[in-house]
Amino acid sequence: MIRTVESHTPASAPVLAAYSYCEAVTGQQARNFAYGIRLLPTPKRRAMSALYAFSRRVDDIGDGPLADDVKVTRLEDTRALLTRIREGAVDEDDTDPVAVALAHGAGHFPIPLGGLDELIDGVQMDVRGETYETWDDLKAYCRCVAGAIGRLSLGVFGTEPGARGAERASEYADTLGLALQLTNILRDVREDAAGGRTYLPADDLAKFGCSAGFAGPTPPEGSDFTGLVHYEVRRARALFAEGYRLLPLLDRRSGACVAAMAGIYRRLLDRIERDPGAVLRGRVSLPGHEKAYVAVRGLSGLDTRHVTRRAVRRRA
Repeated sequence: MIRTVESHTPASAPVLAAYSYCEAVTGQQARNFAYGIRLLPTPKRRAMSALYAFSRRVDDIGDGPLADDVKVTRLEDTRALLTRIREGAVDEDDTDPVAVALAHGAGHFPIPLGGLDELIDGVQMDVRGETYETWDDLKAYCRCVAGAIGRLSLGVFGTEPGARGAERASEYADTLGLALQLTNILRDVREDAAGGRTYLPADDLAKFGCSAGFAGPTPPEGSDFTGLVHYEVRRARALFAEGYRLLPLLDRRSGACVAAMAGIYRRLLDRIERDPGAVLRGRVSLPGHEKAYVAVRGLSGLDTRHVTRRAVRRRA
């Protein structure tokens, strides 16, 4: 069982300012993520914002215009900062608000900060320009950049006392992270290609005649791009089905947060499945009213009850 340790001691002014900065970064740069965490109580929402802001810093280094050797140095500097946070060496009046907020959050929740080391490892793979021959190869990358985020988030959420199967919560959180990342990869396939990156496994691309890549708004000539997308969608759906088993293990508001974030990505997956070519023509997204519906559905507990009923049927 993973319990959270929430303190009711009011945070100092510097810490509150640091959290406000992280929440602003989250609201401006991660609308889907922000939509989910607004359902959390304040201490958890702040800690999740700190996790996002630190993760965003790592991602921005990898995605930015700097030379690769400079990116490597910046990533190692960020890893050194993470070590300072882990060792309790960041004071409340430190000039880095992300470090201050994450240090405070890690002091009040059992956040496995090693997951952020894994994220840095994954972004270093991007900097090296690594490609992936098989799904197992890609899965290792996804565990670094997304599965680790699921496990970090679970440190904030905690599990419900007495929840059956709570010992597998970390596994489910990791798998749900993989589902979200594979959905991201499908959504961003052309954008990534424009940046010189290919994430989908080479084996899968070859199987569907897509090894030439995705440089334009139409699939490679003679390819079965629709077949490729549907193949990856089925894989993502299986990951979602397994990862959703996390929901009944969480308290109501944490479960609502996870259901909202995952629900948005599942609906993106639905749109991609209906029109695979859309990912080559532009960025697939959901309108605000649909995101609001997903949030309400999460708060209502519909997804959690559905997962619970399926588990009961399996045991019967």
